[in-house]
Amino acid sequence: MSLSHRPRKRFSQNFLVDGAIIAEIVAAISPRHDDTMVEIGPGLGAITSPLAAAVKRLHVVEIDRDIVARLRTAYEADHVVVHEGDALEFDFASLGPDLRVVGNLPYHISTPLLFHLGESAGAIRDIHVMLQKEVVDRMVAQPDSSDYGRLSVMLQYRFDMEKLIDVPGSAFHPSPKVDSAVVRMLPRHASAARAVDDALLERTVAAAFSQRRKTLRNTLGDTVSAEELEGLGIDSRRRAQTLSIAEFLKIADYRAQRR
Repeated sequence: MSLSHRPRKRFSQNFLVDGAIIAEIVAAISPRHDDTMVEIGPGLGAITSPLAAAVKRLHVVEIDRDIVARLRTAYEADHVVVHEGDALEFDFASLGPDLRVVGNLPYHISTPLLFHLGESAGAIRDIHVMLQKEVVDRMVAQPDSSDYGRLSVMLQYRFDMEKLIDVPGSAFHPSPKVDSAVVRMLPRHASAARAVDDALLERTVAAAFSQRRKTLRNTLGDTVSAEELEGLGIDSRRRAQTLSIAEFLKIADYRAQRR
């Protein structure tokens, strides 16, 4: 597809144009003919074309009407199925089980979109997405590091993740002011520990990280006392960024059972 399309700032459009990076990403995805594949934000088709050549049917989710029109002209409707609309509102699980998700996620909606994908984790085999590098660093961060936070905990609760490829701004048109990275996300096995109440876990994690420099007795004191934390084997003088996912689960499950 032509580069004549004018990138739209409201959609955070930066189109991947570096052939070597494109080839590296497709190799990491390793598409197979019978894969149920969906691409988020196909743009001008840098990844769409090689994926479409590899799979029997490719689904794409695109919000830009001009790009939707180009895609419907460039590909047969039964080969590349175009879903026009906002990826934040799209029901990915509706495409069936064992879904493979790929995409260059718009910077301005990347975090809520990752959480939205997490809601469909049970229907997903894997996810390969490109995001702002600092976001990927936060996603894969380990406890007791400066990048570890709410995003790290809530995504690692649902996915095993690995940063695969660093992508410089020069690989895009127009070139963004930040670097990007590609991350692989694999839904955690069904046997992995699950919270009694996912929503309560999310609220617990959000509250714990609401004031990063404060201790748990300050951030969680309204819902779990220092004495209760100590009873769970968690020092109430610790800060949120030192807790493992298992410890957050312990606190959230205690709150759920106490109700």
